[in-house]
Amino acid sequence: MSCKFDVIVVGCGIAGLSAAVSAAEANASVAILERATVDERGGNTRWTEAFMRMKNENEVADDFEDHFMANAGFNLDPSLVAETAQPYRDWSAIVKALSFADPELVATLAREAGPTLAWLKTAGIRFSDMASYLITQSTTRICPVGGGLALIDALADQAEQLGVTFFYETTLEDLLLEAGTVAGIRANSKTERGLELRGRVVLACGGFEGNAEMQSLYYGEKARYIRPVARGGYYNRGEGIRVALAAGAAPCGDFSEYHAEPIDPRSGQSEPIVFAFPYGILVDAHGKRFVDEASYTVDAIYENIARLINKLPGGIAYLICDSQLDKVPNWQRTVRSDQKPITADSVEELANKLAMPSDALAATVDEFNAATVEGQFKPLELDGLATRGLTPPKSNWGLPLNSPPFRAWPVISANCFTFGGLRCNTNAQVLDHDGRPIPSLYAAGETMGLYYGRYTGATSVLRGAVYGRIAGQHAAQPKPS
Repeated sequence: MSCKFDVIVVGCGIAGLSAAVSAAEANASVAILERATVDERGGNTRWTEAFMRMKNENEVADDFEDHFMANAGFNLDPSLVAETAQPYRDWSAIVKALSFADPELVATLAREAGPTLAWLKTAGIRFSDMASYLITQSTTRICPVGGGLALIDALADQAEQLGVTFFYETTLEDLLLEAGTVAGIRANSKTERGLELRGRVVLACGGFEGNAEMQSLYYGEKARYIRPVARGGYYNRGEGIRVALAAGAAPCGDFSEYHAEPIDPRSGQSEPIVFAFPYGILVDAHGKRFVDEASYTVDAIYENIARLINKLPGGIAYLICDSQLDKVPNWQRTVRSDQKPITADSVEELANKLAMPSDALAATVDEFNAATVEGQFKPLELDGLATRGLTPPKSNWGLPLNSPPFRAWPVISANCFTFGGLRCNTNAQVLDHDGRPIPSLYAAGETMGLYYGRYTGATSVLRGAVYGRIAGQHAAQPKPS
């Protein structure tokens, strides 16, 4: 079967739905492909609270662009970076295709964030600064009331009202190329293989956190211990990135890293995070500490700690706390596992339950306790209550672990989303290795590469909405330039 549309959107998360709705609003005929069933549509967006790094509905957080630029890439050639001070039209082909956090993309994301939220409000979305699992924060965030699911439901309803055609349980197989132009896609559905849809294409089908082969290719041995943080991630198999790279697209984003979150591996629910580690100690499977658990607010350090956990033997660590955890107001918000902590009346008993050497864990706790000092414990702010003479140190909230019962949670590193994707310009057009747009091909959301090093937290859903909307608007033009 072959069908013709003005715009074909691959993916039904925030990026794909934003693209579909904005294109349909411009009177384009639009189709959406979604690998999942209608009941599980929405990719990662469906399962997230969708926090956005903003001061309010109109302004991004004060540190928004600075954080991106501090994590723009690694060992970048300063002569190439200097070119970005010139107008984009004067950039060399090398810079236009360069794998780094393009300041033009970041500036557009910041500028269009407010207007995009205003646009989402027309679909019935409301925003709030509701409390989150991040009980200590270094920046400002707001979120849609009802989280990512509210975004999916509202935009999908609007897409249906605008006449968008949905193809559920349908997967992208390849791009259709004609004389160097993307003419559409080939897909496989539940009932038909080789389905052809013709039109301009927006790739918004996520990253590759659901593809074990691609993760092993890019991450190496550490990939064996990683799993998606939420059910939606299992649907993200990387085919959008794969077919575009094969068609000559330039890569962008850090293919060697991912946005990591610490979770309880015993839990099968979505995003069973364990963010209480600043108020205890983290040990490896041998009972040894390996990191400063409280070097800064939890939102600024959890990703790096999750990545360190992934490199440990077995890719696992254990959070050890005692009853003094109850001094932390609302600490329960920071642990979303449906599994209860492992408890014991002594450190040795706890170690036995964790199948680790009891003498090693006892020595670690004794050494930690001996390094703690008297001081005022302020659980909701950086209190400087640090250990002395301990390696690694604990910089804040350094209470001794001496008040049973003791509690422990196993912790692994989960893949929230992958960083590696496609090089795009501010119109969301996919670029080739010479920095030229590949005709009729766009990307948004995780499929668009942007992040390096540390994730600029609470920007992924925002990126999907902003660039999905831009992609849809631009692709809906009769002859996009």
